[in-house]
Amino acid sequence: MGVPVSQMWTTATYVLKQRMKGRKRYPFVLMLEPLFRCNLACAGCGKIQYPGHILKMELTPEECFRAVEECGTPTVAIPGGEPLMHPKIGEIVAGLVERKKYIYLCTNALLLKEKLHLFQPSKYLTFSVHVDGQREHHDFAVCREGGYDKAIEGIREALERGFRVTTNTTLFDGADARSVRAFFDEMMDLGVEGMMLSPGYSYDKAPDQQHFLGRARTRRLFRMILSNRSKRWRFNQSALFLEFLMGKRNYRCTPWGMPTYNVFGWQKPCYLLQDGYAETFAELMEATEWERYGTESGNPKCANCMVHSGYEASAVDHTFRSFSGLWQTVKAMLSRYEDPEALHMLDEPAAARGELVQIAATPAELEETNA
Repeated sequence: MGVPVSQMWTTATYVLKQRMKGRKRYPFVLMLEPLFRCNLACAGCGKIQYPGHILKMELTPEECFRAVEECGTPTVAIPGGEPLMHPKIGEIVAGLVERKKYIYLCTNALLLKEKLHLFQPSKYLTFSVHVDGQREHHDFAVCREGGYDKAIEGIREALERGFRVTTNTTLFDGADARSVRAFFDEMMDLGVEGMMLSPGYSYDKAPDQQHFLGRARTRRLFRMILSNRSKRWRFNQSALFLEFLMGKRNYRCTPWGMPTYNVFGWQKPCYLLQDGYAETFAELMEATEWERYGTESGNPKCANCMVHSGYEASAVDHTFRSFSGLWQTVKAMLSRYEDPEALHMLDEPAAARGELVQIAATPAELEETNA
């Protein structure tokens, strides 16, 4: 697995402490969104569609630090929008490193090379670069020609300067499993620490609503991609969560496992849904009607979701629930998942992708959107 031992130990001791205290609901990773504006307008994204006055809003460093201290988890993901567009992102990251939080700064890397001087290499800081596959597929997915080359340029520069770098890949209906597997090889050749995977979630605001995966298609796609895997591939994720994506395990959603704090406050119930906001983390945990969410709830917005923000915490909790969970995790980390049928499935032609909605694809249009 592409996670340093020190980080694994910190996470393990944190989770075990929560379980020893008898807490049924506890945060695993804080999703800290300091802004929504972005320099891309991906057709599958629901963030860039906010009106201009909201896209101008930002969290202050002090608001970020307060949220981190309220939540108490050792790991903080900083998505957006594009966090590198925040004028004080260097100060925010430095403050979190000082607090010894493990940070995943999520970025499309278009600005990474020119912004690296704001940061210092640290075991606590990882750039999680959004790359949705090989060049053609990535550029198509982000609605920006040349986006892949720019991202790879940023990754190379960050690695040369001694930073930790992972990739973050979202897969939609019609993804070519063979191409995704070849992409894994390319990322390992590049030298990234590990890779993260997730099926896309159908945000209400996303312009393209036709290419989100249902649960059955998700399991089939990830079975093709992750079976018969190369020993070289390193994933910066729970091995049991990857088995969940392959259809080998069933988990209940634990939306409190990755709570979200953004310009509106603590988002109910999770990173993906907006059913109101709480002023404090304690209010989020106590006042949210958690039983209304997850596949088992019957909530149509949750029907096809298998996204990491809802289910990876479930897999991590399973790992530390018992010695059996630990053993299952070890076996999953060592398995290559030999599956002859999945090999034959790779020979099937990829489904037609159709056309994603192209919006604000040029830098000029994006500037106007964010103005």
